[in-house]
Amino acid sequence: MTHSRCTRCGAPGMDIITSREPDMSNAEMLREPAVETLRGDTFDMKLEVIVIPVSDVDRAKRFYGDLGWRLDLDYAAGDDYRVIQFTPPGSGCSVIFGKNVTVAAPGSAQGLHLIVSDIDAARNALLRRGIKISEPFHDAGGVFHHANAKGIVSGPNPQRKSYASYASFRDQDGNGWLLQEVTVRLTGHLEAGDTSFTDELANWVRRATAG
Repeated sequence: MTHSRCTRCGAPGMDIITSREPDMSNAEMLREPAVETLRGDTFDMKLEVIVIPVSDVDRAKRFYGDLGWRLDLDYAAGDDYRVIQFTPPGSGCSVIFGKNVTVAAPGSAQGLHLIVSDIDAARNALLRRGIKISEPFHDAGGVFHHANAKGIVSGPNPQRKSYASYASFRDQDGNGWLLQEVTVRLTGHLEAGDTSFTDELANWVRRATAG
C-alpha cells in the first residue's frame, strides 16, 4: 500500500491511498476497458460508489475504519469541503462521506447490504471489533426482509438458504447496514430441484424468467 499526491489535479490537502494487487500489473489495468459493450446499445453499469450522510466526519472515519474497511481517500479543500472514501473487504463498491458531498440528512441512508458467506463468522468479527450488531434474523416470507418487524423471525434461516439470513447495525448517525448471507448466487436461471434458495424466492425468480 502506498501514499501519493494526486498528480492529475494537484489539489492541496489530498491524500490518496492506493493498494496494488499482486496479480494484476499496471499494464493489465490500463488494457482493461472501463465500460464494456454487451450488445447493441446496452452497456455495463457497475454500482461503485454509495454516498452516505454523516454529521461528524472524523467520528464517521473512526467508525468505518473500526469496521476493518480500507481507507482509499481523505481529501479536504478549505474548511467547507471534504471527501472520505472507504471500501469494504472484497467489495467492488465503495462508500463516500464527508462535508458538502450530499444534502441528505445524516442517518437517512438505510438498507445498505453487505454480502457475506457466513453470517455468524462475519457478525462475530464485527463484535470483536466493538461494533454493536443485532442477532441474526430471517424473514418468514422467504424472499426479502421487511423494513419493519413484520415477518421477522429471530435466528438465521433454519436451512441456511442463500440470501435468507441477516444481521443489522448502524453507524453513530443511524445510517443502517445489514449483513446478508449469500452462499450460492442467483443467476436468473434455476435448475429443477435446486434447493439452494427458499421456495418462495425460487418460485418468484422462475416466474420472472418465464416472462
